[in-house]
Amino acid sequence: MREYKMRRGEQLSERVPDVESFTEEYFGPVTGTEEHEGDELYVVEEPTNPIFERVVAGTARYSSKKDRLAVEFEERDPTELDPDQLDAAEEAVSLKNDFLKEATGRDAKARRDSMKRDAEGDTDDVPEA
Repeated sequence: MREYKMRRGEQLSERVPDVESFTEEYFGPVTGTEEHEGDELYVVEEPTNPIFERVVAGTARYSSKKDRLAVEFEERDPTELDPDQLDAAEEAVSLKNDFLKEATGRDAKARRDSMKRDAEGDTDDVPEA
């Protein structure tokens, strides 16, 4: 499960007031919910794009900092897809990027840079052996 920060000065609830319908708009009907670290996330068991096997998305709430978008994209093994479904791969990449950009206000490069900074910051907490 990955968590994505919002753009500075913005809140997830302002950008995406209804995460369930937002998720349905991009990936298909929500078929249930799943708990992740105390938060209820929406599950799409049969996404409309055949590249995705399952999509889980929702709000990761924090008391001491801004809420984040929590998402997990489970993708099918490309060797299991027929040639018609492989055409959907390009659309799947666009769907993911559009979904994340609209929700967070950050493009792919900004999201990558932010995750790099977070990962680098985590190494400071690890004691040297």
